Amino acid sequence: MQPRPPVVTIMGHVDHGKTKLLDAIRETHVMEQEAGGITQHIGAYQAEINGKTVTFIDTPGHEAFTAMRARGSQVTDIVVLVVAADDGVMPQTIEAIEHCKDAKVPIIVAVNKMDRPDANADRVLQQLSQHGLVPEEWGGDTVAVKISALKRQGLDELLDMILLQADLLELKADPTAPPFGVVIENEVDPGIGIVATVLVQQGTFEKGMYLLSGESVGRIKAMLDESGRPLGKAGPSTPARFIGFSEPPQNGDRVYGFKEKKKAQQIAEARISHREQEQLKLAAPRVSLEDVFARIREGEIKELKIVVKADVQGSAEAVRDALLKLAVEEAKVDVIRTGVGQVNETDVMLASASQAIIVGFNVGITANARKLAEHEGVQIRSYQIVYKLTEDIELALRGLLEPEIVEVPLGKVEIRAIFHRDRNSVVAGGMVVAGKAQRGASYRLKREDKLVFEGQLSSLKRFKEDVREVNEGYECGLRIEGCTDVQEGDALELYVHEKQESIDAAAHPSAVTET
Repeated sequence: MQPRPPVVTIMGHVDHGKTKLLDAIRETHVMEQEAGGITQHIGAYQAEINGKTVTFIDTPGHEAFTAMRARGSQVTDIVVLVVAADDGVMPQTIEAIEHCKDAKVPIIVAVNKMDRPDANADRVLQQLSQHGLVPEEWGGDTVAVKISALKRQGLDELLDMILLQADLLELKADPTAPPFGVVIENEVDPGIGIVATVLVQQGTFEKGMYLLSGESVGRIKAMLDESGRPLGKAGPSTPARFIGFSEPPQNGDRVYGFKEKKKAQQIAEARISHREQEQLKLAAPRVSLEDVFARIREGEIKELKIVVKADVQGSAEAVRDALLKLAVEEAKVDVIRTGVGQVNETDVMLASASQAIIVGFNVGITANARKLAEHEGVQIRSYQIVYKLTEDIELALRGLLEPEIVEVPLGKVEIRAIFHRDRNSVVAGGMVVAGKAQRGASYRLKREDKLVFEGQLSSLKRFKEDVREVNEGYECGLRIEGCTDVQEGDALELYVHEKQESIDAAAHPSAVTET
């Protein structure tokens, strides 16, 4: 066992300065490359600090990327929790604290933006104390450092605390053991294929090794560092971009390295066999489109079915999770597929068969898919900002809701005479004094503005002839059923229930690409 570099994850609320802090440490400019100024992919980088190597993981700060941030806490040794001094503890700050506590990862608090005139570090520390992070200066055991990533102030102290905490953890790994690592992120590059960022946890990966991930076997064609430079070897705590996977790995999956393909293939086949056996045990009848339709009708379910495609799996998962959180009364989202890469013909055919739309996040559309979508009448919408995506889908959900039922006044009839009264009904004559009377309309029977009875007008006559309606200023005969307490001078207020159509999502233009 040999000492290994610490893995440090930068976490915190959106726009609190996580990427700016990492940018200051590495003296690079990754933040400007992100759409909307918000980091949307996990990035893993290494930096030299006082002669020691530290691996940093930058997790997205947007609320939708909870799953990615959770994965960050599972592979990390130390978390630097960034809290803006002018903003204080926010929902994602609390969420990050919960992830770290669950993973039992030590936290170093970086109170950022101390250069702001409205910065209030004491308020931040007070808020953190309420969530179990009591700073050392207040008698607790949480290290809190006041910094300004923008002005590069307090960074040396923060880095010293990171190195000190790493020394206390006595981090070690065996670089000679069989290698394995964890997938931090993956994407499909149109030019070179599947590329996955792997954080090595044990052993040493070398170019040419065979890779086992899930049930698929590949071979390392190349390993690159965060700057795209080739790596010959990648040891413990090293983040490397692996090229050579045969199938896209799942984020959070372990990746194993083998010198011989046979061993990797045997394990992959054993996994496939085990999965098939488990599927046989849990086999369920196939669901046809007819069955699905029948179930929807029986349950009166309203769904917006969506196929999600994104440039990297982390984004696909995040978009899926954000969509599944949307709920507008009786309507909901059903994400029937999530995938990585351009929108293709397979996606279009699935959407067509399932009556779904396709949402693309930072991806293009193949020419054949575009033509097929036009032919099949499948809508494809492309986005770069997750906020806009969820906003548009929520509007679409509102358009799918059953129209609101509202009460529409029809008219008023004044009772002028009682012709017949039996055990359960009254036949009366009246004058339509406002609006109109309509057979089948609902009514409220009132006496001196007090409610006597409510019912539905089943019979309406004009000169002994059955009629559908009688207009204002004309007399009419009517039968009131279910009530015998009717007197001359009473009034019937008539109304109907009508559907009030909600605003269709198509009426809201959006700055997105639509096919």
